[in-house]
Amino acid sequence: MPEQMFVGIDVSKARLDVAVLPSGEIFAVENTAAGLTELLIRLSEVQPHLVVLEATGGLEQAAMLALHDAGLAVTVLNPRQVRHFCRALGKHAKTDRMDAVLLAKFAQTLQPQAQVPGDAPQRALEALLARRRQMVDLLTMERNRLHSSRDSYVQRDVQEVIQYLEGRREQLDQALQEAILNSPKFQGTYALLTSTPGVGPVVALTLLAQLPELGSLSRQKVANLVGVAPLNWDSGKSRGHRCIWGGRAEVRQVLYMAAVTAVRWNPTLKTVFNHLIQKGKPKKVALVACMRKLLVYLNAMVRDQTPWHAPSAA
Repeated sequence: MPEQMFVGIDVSKARLDVAVLPSGEIFAVENTAAGLTELLIRLSEVQPHLVVLEATGGLEQAAMLALHDAGLAVTVLNPRQVRHFCRALGKHAKTDRMDAVLLAKFAQTLQPQAQVPGDAPQRALEALLARRRQMVDLLTMERNRLHSSRDSYVQRDVQEVIQYLEGRREQLDQALQEAILNSPKFQGTYALLTSTPGVGPVVALTLLAQLPELGSLSRQKVANLVGVAPLNWDSGKSRGHRCIWGGRAEVRQVLYMAAVTAVRWNPTLKTVFNHLIQKGKPKKVALVACMRKLLVYLNAMVRDQTPWHAPSAA
């Protein structure tokens, strides 16, 4: 049986540093279309069991998609995972070549599951949503500047920028709605999600773009994936507070805001929240529990293709 090969790729704007284990081969190609073609040719000779890259602010997307389209098993790692793995190995020095070897070692040792990237409509939806988040962040910064400034000229200038950014945000909202209307798959799931009291357009769009697994996983797996499953923190006879950690931060953030609204207007989650408060749970703990409940309900609704009022969703 031939030896399994594992590939780590360190991504930068200009180039891709590649390490292959256990052969020890190391090479680099340019992070361009021509460089990706060269990479695929060289990896076709290696036939790797798994290729891993580290998330690098989107610079890794072109390589990841090219590798996947070429039929290679590929996954993108959270930088936090790589840092912890590096510390566990006692590695402190850093170069692009060393990072590539470290990623290959990660793949060889832990063998994470290969990812299946979303299709083109989903990637487009995710890009639009990310751009909308950027507009909202810019609006928040400009509004803070407006409140802190005492100069009339600066205030007028900031107000003009705010007006422009609000217009851009509205255009992005329209583009997102058009993306939903142009996709029967998105349209049906969007209608299901927004049938839930407390789940508005931003929450539904975020789930569509960044949680495509919704409806295909068990309740425990989807909670773990998002990072709303309580984690134990025990040692010996000590029993620490349960906490949530990791997962998909953007999804978790919108679920939190949805839970804040739902415990006021969604009768089911309002009952859950009040019951936990009566048992003496802190409000934040009760809200996190409602986040998880809401996610479990939405997962079941998408799985069964039933709106909120259906018995299987409640």
